[in-house]
Amino acid sequence: MGQIEVYRQIIMDLLKEYSSYSQPNDTIASQVIFDTERNHYQLLGIGWQGERRVLHPSIHIDIIGDKVWLQHDMTDAVIADELVERGIPKSQIVLGFHPEHVRHYTGFAIC
Repeated sequence: MGQIEVYRQIIMDLLKEYSSYSQPNDTIASQVIFDTERNHYQLLGIGWQGERRVLHPSIHIDIIGDKVWLQHDMTDAVIADELVERGIPKSQIVLGFHPEHVRHYTGFAIC
């Protein structure tokens, strides 16, 4: 298994795990979206809160080139650190939600 396939599996396992954290009474369901052909991965919340429709991304990760781009993280956890714990080196993770000029302060890849 190549490096990209390993990253892909780590990302999918992480998102599947996070999708299982919903509460039994939740009216918002978790939904994972895996586009393995184009390397886009998302965890969405979808449902209703009273009369209000809810559709929001919690986590969005892309694989671009040989890097894992964390594009969006609206969790209470630090998803980048969890990716590192699961085997993706910091040097291969770009925090895409930070502007490029501040990424060098994060300890993760710049791009």
